[in-house]
Amino acid sequence: MDLRNVLIEIHTALDEEGVDHVLIGGLALTVHGAARATIDVDFLADGSRDGDVDTLMRAHGYDCLHRTENLGNYLSQDRARGRVDFLFARRSYALAMLQRASTYTVLDQQLRVADAADMIGLKVQASSSDPKRRSRDLADIERLLARPGVDLDRVREYFRLFERESELDALLAGDSRR
Repeated sequence: MDLRNVLIEIHTALDEEGVDHVLIGGLALTVHGAARATIDVDFLADGSRDGDVDTLMRAHGYDCLHRTENLGNYLSQDRARGRVDFLFARRSYALAMLQRASTYTVLDQQLRVADAADMIGLKVQASSSDPKRRSRDLADIERLLARPGVDLDRVREYFRLFERESELDALLAGDSRR
């Protein structure tokens, strides 16, 4: 997958349509010093514009793999264009993530990226919904927690929402047994 070209194409299209969006996922981890290999592009987008996102992705040659009110997964038949996933912000926590995002340079493109604490919140939610992701997501969380300036109060709130505070305590204490 040509991550750079796909990122620029989809980000530009979303901007032109006025769809509020921020980068999340593996590319966003890189911005926060927690790099990991990734094979797709992930965005958090304004949930009230999910229909516009669907139309836009199809117009750009992507097939919809799965779509609910909370997410959309798109795949191009062209391997170089790969997969693009969206989480749709509808609830207060996700809408606040859109507001808190800051602009960074990612693959030579200026775009807004979710902050480190919010990335952790998304990882906690994902690994709570799909336990098979837990070890990989906890490794990402551990790398993000090592970065200076992470809002630990907000991180604790995310862990508390999913009744996983003891895992956060173990991570902060450096206990790899979790």
